[in-house]
Amino acid sequence: MSGLSHINAQGEANMVDISDKAVSTREAVAVGYLNVNDEVLDAIREDRVAKGDVLAVARIAGIQGAKRCADLIPLCHPLALSKVDIQFDIQAEQKRIEVRCRCKLAGKTGVEMEALTGVNVTLLTLFDMCKALDPSMQMTQIGVLQKQGGKTGHWERANQ
Repeated sequence: MSGLSHINAQGEANMVDISDKAVSTREAVAVGYLNVNDEVLDAIREDRVAKGDVLAVARIAGIQGAKRCADLIPLCHPLALSKVDIQFDIQAEQKRIEVRCRCKLAGKTGVEMEALTGVNVTLLTLFDMCKALDPSMQMTQIGVLQKQGGKTGHWERANQ
């Protein structure tokens, strides 16, 4: 009907059958930014946010988020991730925090959704822990940077 893999011939939502796909090492990296004010940047760097160690809590939340992707996104396959890595880059000049999530596994389907979920849950946790200091924070530029594995091989977003 539509050429979309999550729609069947009757136009209904459909979980893709991956049982005949080959197992390969698959990896994806997603990125997102939290735009903040100077007060938030200083409080995080000086470890004086009232709710605790912001980056440590957000990292754990992001890892948990990536692992729970299939519980949140209806047609995603539950995956046995072998690695989830959350990294932060405090970019003071741009008044933002960059979050990168890398997910990896040996499996039959890609891990882009898990990486995106990891980034989003990390950003949401940063927001939650810092909202008293800056309720106007914004999550921006969330997307997949690169992926590899499967039949499409390596893909990288242009203009990273």
